[in-house]
Amino acid sequence: MTRIALDPFVRDLDGESAALRAAGPLAEVELPGGVHVYAVTRHAEARALLTDSRLVKDINVWNAWQRGEIPMDWPLIGLANPGRSMLTVDGADHRRLRTLVAQALTVKRVERLRAGIEALTNASLERLAALPAGAPVDLKAEFAYPLPMNVISELMGVDAADHPRLKELFEKFFSTQTPPEEVPQMMADLGTLFTKIVDSKRANPGDDLTSALIAASEDGDHLSDEEIVNTLQLIIAAGHETTISLIVNVVEALATHPEQREKVLNGEIGWDGVIEETLRWNTPTSHVLIRFATEDIKVGDKVLPKGEGLIVSFGALGRDEEQYGPTAGEFDATRTPNRHIAFGHGPHICPGAALSRLEAGIALPALYERFPELDLAVPASELRNKPIVTQNDLHELPVELGCPFGHGN
Repeated sequence: MTRIALDPFVRDLDGESAALRAAGPLAEVELPGGVHVYAVTRHAEARALLTDSRLVKDINVWNAWQRGEIPMDWPLIGLANPGRSMLTVDGADHRRLRTLVAQALTVKRVERLRAGIEALTNASLERLAALPAGAPVDLKAEFAYPLPMNVISELMGVDAADHPRLKELFEKFFSTQTPPEEVPQMMADLGTLFTKIVDSKRANPGDDLTSALIAASEDGDHLSDEEIVNTLQLIIAAGHETTISLIVNVVEALATHPEQREKVLNGEIGWDGVIEETLRWNTPTSHVLIRFATEDIKVGDKVLPKGEGLIVSFGALGRDEEQYGPTAGEFDATRTPNRHIAFGHGPHICPGAALSRLEAGIALPALYERFPELDLAVPASELRNKPIVTQNDLHELPVELGCPFGHGN
């Protein structure tokens, strides 16, 4: 089996995803840092493996870890061994944590955020409208980043004063270019920051998810301090990064498909279809680390060996022709059915999927209602991904806002 090295600079994600699909449902890959794992690249096989109990989150099953080949300063160590949370346990332990978290992250609590999301969106649009007319705007920095960060911080009870430090630490956490000597300190600093937040909420509880996690119980069972800190870190990291990329990717998709954008703006195509197709076609998550095989597992005509690590390559399987037909590589906001698994599948499906969809479903229609002439300020070929192999994340999204609605339209 030919090994495919994932580009740490993510210079051609579409080409890399195509190469992974061409390798078959199971591809052998090399992660940044020379770490060897396998990748599932097809939709049907991914769905099956994501519910396969022979794949576990316990890093001690990993042969490479047992052999001492994974250093603690590996840039991606935080995604393979981030401490005890819903992300890193299985079976009864996972059900326990998920149940306690579900008590706090209720549909009612998420829906209560709607008014706040609408207010934050309107405030962001006012700031955009106040920028100098005619000058290109980095929509990611000015709109796509602050909105999800403010929403997830409101949900979790994180002080806005902590945002700059969170941004700095998460940049290092996800990047393949973080110097190895900085990784242990970065992980420690994240732990310190989130421990401070939890301690503050324990002393002064509020109407937020962190306070609810502290109070959550099931038959007298409570989350430990480590579990609360790690869950807080997991929800904030996933809760803002995914939504940032979703908003950015929708704007890019509509800018590069003007005929569909026109139909969206005149109401022929609904926003739900745009969001779901973007999640499939240009998914916010490229590769998810990491599960480990407790025995040999047959995948198509290949075998994932016992003790090896597996990543799920969402960028590849989102355009799987066996699932989506010969037009899998095309963006089509009218596609139906569109049964993608961009938020995962099975026991570890993303608990924040509803919140991400809610944010995008409020922010994007409001953005285009205010700026219907919104378009890219540079050719799409000039857009550059950040050096993050797990997230489909652009450095910036330069746009021309055009004339705001009601001002010359």
